[in-house]
Parts: sequence; structure tokens; C-alpha cells
Amino acid sequence: MSATDHSIRKGEVLLAVDQVSLSFGGVKAITDVSFDIRKGEIRAIIGPNGAGKTSMLNVINGFYHPQQGRITFKGQTRSKMRPSVAASQGIARTFQNVALFKGMSTLDNIMSGRTLKMNSNFFWQCLRHGPAMAEEIRHREFVEDIIDFLEIQAIRKVPVGKLPYGLQKRVELGRALAMEPDLLLLDEPMAGMNLEEKEDMSRFIIDVNTQYGTTIALIEHDMGVVMDLSDRVVVLEYGRKLADGTPDEVKADQNVIDAYLGVAH
Repeated sequence: MSATDHSIRKGEVLLAVDQVSLSFGGVKAITDVSFDIRKGEIRAIIGPNGAGKTSMLNVINGFYHPQQGRITFKGQTRSKMRPSVAASQGIARTFQNVALFKGMSTLDNIMSGRTLKMNSNFFWQCLRHGPAMAEEIRHREFVEDIIDFLEIQAIRKVPVGKLPYGLQKRVELGRALAMEPDLLLLDEPMAGMNLEEKEDMSRFIIDVNTQYGTTIALIEHDMGVVMDLSDRVVVLEYGRKLADGTPDEVKADQNVIDAYLGVAH
């Protein structure tokens, strides 16, 4: 894997959410929420079920279009954007429920993340000859590097539907990494995992962030994971921002304690 684009220096704002509101009929999923994600950080989004966390990720990657507010990514401001455009501009994501091609192998699932990077026209891709073959070899080498990085060499040819849940989550992370994202959105990457699997996934998230400089925004319910991994945390409750700061600041915030952490003073 290659390093990400460094046109925005570490610590500068990569993405800004500005007064975003999202409703479905009369139900308000997000109300006037603002926060930013800085280049090179791991940014956690936490809150109880129904707080609007996944809806916020869907707004960021263009799946939902907010009724109010705007998103600024790499200095470009928009009110809405299609997911395909978000992906082409450097935003990749994983999902709460694993979204893989269950009948395809680990290798082919991760290769599907390279689609936007392929330049050969459809004719050459169908023939699997000439320029398309040379390009596919280059992309396969890239994917093999990801497989090595995620330590899943032994399952590279196994259909993902036959894999245990923790390994499926790792394959989904590999597919997102294959897009070479500037911003990686992880929606509950530890959900359904045992302790050992959580430790492995935490290590990979840290390595993606430190070795490749990938900026990460993650939703996670395991507070131990959040406090260990994150540089900053934003807390949502009923679609509104409740708190924002470092893990230590958030843990000490009385509003968060009362509404979410459930520890009374």
C-alpha cells in the first residue's frame, strides 16, 4: 500500500460537518450537528442506539442527503454528493452488518475495492488481454500486499461466506483499504467480535492510521476500544451533539456521564 495524499498537512481539517440536519418524514435523525475530522487522526463518534451515528456516516459518504447544513471535504463544500463521487474523492467505509460478496473469495472481494482505480476500457477487461491484463496484475499485487498486511494469507482463496464473522470483518476492512482512502469510515468494526478478535482489529486500525497516514472516523460501542484508539471523540444523543473533545475530556463531561456512560457522581 502506498502512503495517502499529503496535500493537507497532519492536523489540518480534512472534513468539516457544519450544522447538518437530517429528517425522515417527521423523525429527526440529526439536528444541527457540527464537528470536524483532522488529517491523520482517529476520530470516534459515540452515543446510545438511535443517536444518529450511522446516519451521520451516511451523510458524510453521500448515501443520505441532509435537508440542512453542509459538508466540506478537502476544502470543497457541498450540501449533497453521490456515494460513487465520495468514493472517487477518497472516502471509503465499512458497514455495521458485513456487506461482502459471500460466494466470492477473499482475494476477489478485496479486488472489488480496486474498481475505481482501473483505467482499461470494458472491451479490454472482458478479453483479459493486453493493457487490461497488465493493469490487473498491478492491482492484484496491491491487493496481495493488503492480504499480507491483514495477515489473511491462509484464506485468500476461501469464499467469504464460509469464514467466521471476525475474519469477514477483516476482509471488509481490506476491501475498503483497497480504495486507498484519505478518509476511512468504520461503522462498528468490533461488533460481534470476541476479545481476541477485538485486539487484532484494534491493532490493524492503529497500523492503518500510523503506517499509511489514513484518517479514520469510527463508530464503536466498546468504550474501552474508543478511549484507547481515539484522538478525539464526538458524542451524539437523539441526533444532537452532546460533547466533543479528547477521550479524557469526554469521560469527565457530566452530561456524557448522565446520559450515556451511566456513572453517577
